[in-house]
Amino acid sequence: MNATVLAVALCLASAVTYAAAAVAQERLARRAVARSAKALLGNGAWWWSAGLNAAAALLHAAALRYGPLTLVQPLGALTLVAAVPLGAHGAGRRVAATEWRGTLATVAGLGLLLLPASGPAPDDTLTLAEALAVSGATAAVILVLTARKDPRSGLRHATASGLASAAASALTQTVAVAAGRGGALLSFRVASVAVLVVVFAVGGMLLSQRAYRGGLGAPLAVVNLANPLAAAAIGMVLLGERLQGGAVGVLLATAGALAATRGVLLLTRTPTAPGPAAPPGGPRARDSATGPTGHALTPPIPSMPSGPVLPHP
Repeated sequence: MNATVLAVALCLASAVTYAAAAVAQERLARRAVARSAKALLGNGAWWWSAGLNAAAALLHAAALRYGPLTLVQPLGALTLVAAVPLGAHGAGRRVAATEWRGTLATVAGLGLLLLPASGPAPDDTLTLAEALAVSGATAAVILVLTARKDPRSGLRHATASGLASAAASALTQTVAVAAGRGGALLSFRVASVAVLVVVFAVGGMLLSQRAYRGGLGAPLAVVNLANPLAAAAIGMVLLGERLQGGAVGVLLATAGALAATRGVLLLTRTPTAPGPAAPPGGPRARDSATGPTGHALTPPIPSMPSGPVLPHP
């Protein structure tokens, strides 16, 4: 099978699994689980969502073995196609017209990005110094994005989750390519990079959970936009990946980025459904500060940091 076709097939499977994980996380939030790490770790639904994320991450890691970052990462936007209708179904409502327009615009835009992004199977890898530089820079930006604590921080946490997932994907590709060459799996460099992958992958999942406090559609869209853009930048600057088609390829990529941004803006305007009524002063009333739908009732982020985990996504 052609390497590009295999990478796309693995991405499709990963995107669907990530969508199921995102919906599971939002349903967990809607049930108003206590906001402590101990409560979450003792909740079977949380472990189910974590397992889905882990499975999606493995599929994504396999895709990175056969396709470049500039091809694999944008395909994470397919998570939106499944997650938006699944999330609406779980909330007992119809998908709003704005959600459909935003989802289609985002996916169409990232589809345009795929045309010039296709390329041969990856061969280059990050050095340990480059891996540490990417990790340090990503961690610094995430700390800035998540420093402020306010009820409307969902999109900032979603951006941070996308950056964490992009870094995890770039690092994962180094591990996958090095392991595929044989004999390098147990080297100090690969082992060190693998540790960083786990840190950013877990962090990306936790950050995305926090982002869902403001709803599912817009944060998920932001994750799936920030992720491929950051990953593409890493691939082009450090791994020698290039857009195909010269000037035409650049135009297609620019048009795709604009269309995807438009889709994200449409999704950010989608109103959230009102939460169920509760007696004054009851548990639901006390939780109302988290937003009308009470999304993403998670503990404070215990560590840095899913896609998708990895893409997500």
